[in-house]
Amino acid sequence: MAKRILLAVDNSKNSLKAVKYVAGTVNKDARVTMLSILPDPTAGCGLDSPALAPIFKENIKAFCTIEQAKKAAVEGFLQEAKKILVKGGFASKNVAVRIRKKKAGIARDILKEAERGKYDTIVIGRRGLTGIKQFLFGSVSNKVVQLAQKASVIVVD
Repeated sequence: MAKRILLAVDNSKNSLKAVKYVAGTVNKDARVTMLSILPDPTAGCGLDSPALAPIFKENIKAFCTIEQAKKAAVEGFLQEAKKILVKGGFASKNVAVRIRKKKAGIARDILKEAERGKYDTIVIGRRGLTGIKQFLFGSVSNKVVQLAQKASVIVVD
């Protein structure tokens, strides 16, 4: 029986399915941490160098605004997902929300958090990639399944 669950999400339909799966099937006494790993293109917002492409320099403000909107969308998703879990029977104090910037890679960052937090279960939505993209790049859920060592992994389709 899962006691500490790491629910890896973004603001996709498959992540919402994973949230609903946990809300409907997991032991309500478990502690759930929802984790979203954000790519860090916003690091480019602070750049100012003559070596930067002029097109980037001209459009940096628009680029940064888009990235801030993406982060706000993920934050909103996480708050709504928490409401779903609480409505599903989890105590609000047992549901945590974390947003991290990508460091090593999304799958590896999820696994590092799972190890650091001593989670016994990782729940993740399956990403719908076309066959060729999945062959070339793989999916985050596939990488988590392949690399997880000390936690069970549930992939929700």
